[in-house]
Amino acid sequence: MKIIPVIDLKDGVVVHARQGNREHYQPINTELCKSPDIFQVIEAFLGVYEFDTFYIADLNAITDQGDHSRLIADVLNRFPHVTFWIDRGYQKYDQSIAHPGNTLPVLGSESYRNETISEIKAYKNNFILSLDYSSSDALGAPSLFSDPTFWPENIIIMTLNRVGSSHGPDLEKLTGFCRRYPDKNFIAAGGIRNKQDLIALREVGIHLALVASALHSGTIKAEDIPKF
Repeated sequence: MKIIPVIDLKDGVVVHARQGNREHYQPINTELCKSPDIFQVIEAFLGVYEFDTFYIADLNAITDQGDHSRLIADVLNRFPHVTFWIDRGYQKYDQSIAHPGNTLPVLGSESYRNETISEIKAYKNNFILSLDYSSSDALGAPSLFSDPTFWPENIIIMTLNRVGSSHGPDLEKLTGFCRRYPDKNFIAAGGIRNKQDLIALREVGIHLALVASALHSGTIKAEDIPKF
């Protein structure tokens, strides 16, 4: 099981994501890191464990309210040996733009419609797909959920209403995906509370998990991580 720390950026600072209610997200102030400054948050995560991959959600870009392109570029430069998965909302492929070698785009279903998903194939599977859900409702282009020809190898199953909650991961949904598509690598996101949840995910075939709250609160501890 590989743990990937999550950073949600909004209005220049790291915020605490809670159940997809983005307009109410507040700057973090946790046991792990009192500051919402992204550089301090990354250093705090690295103080727990030498994570080699992080996930960043640019919430301003996802909601069409600006973006954090300059700040994220600074992050990529300061941590060249870390890979960053970055969700910037709708991203039209542009071959003319050079990207640093330590980044990989996350394309979230909520940002695409059926008439725009054909653009995803331009990425030639060099991306992470996020299939986004609010409870049981699929968000975004229906074809992305029904047509695996659009899928890369790595696919996040993001259950937004469980993010930052105490409800635990959506094991039923994740189990279903693993059984139907055993050739894909599914990544759990939303609701992971502790090491018992990580064990349960591993047992249903999940080997990567996006985690934020459990690291900030210490319910997943530094000594727990090497065991996975």
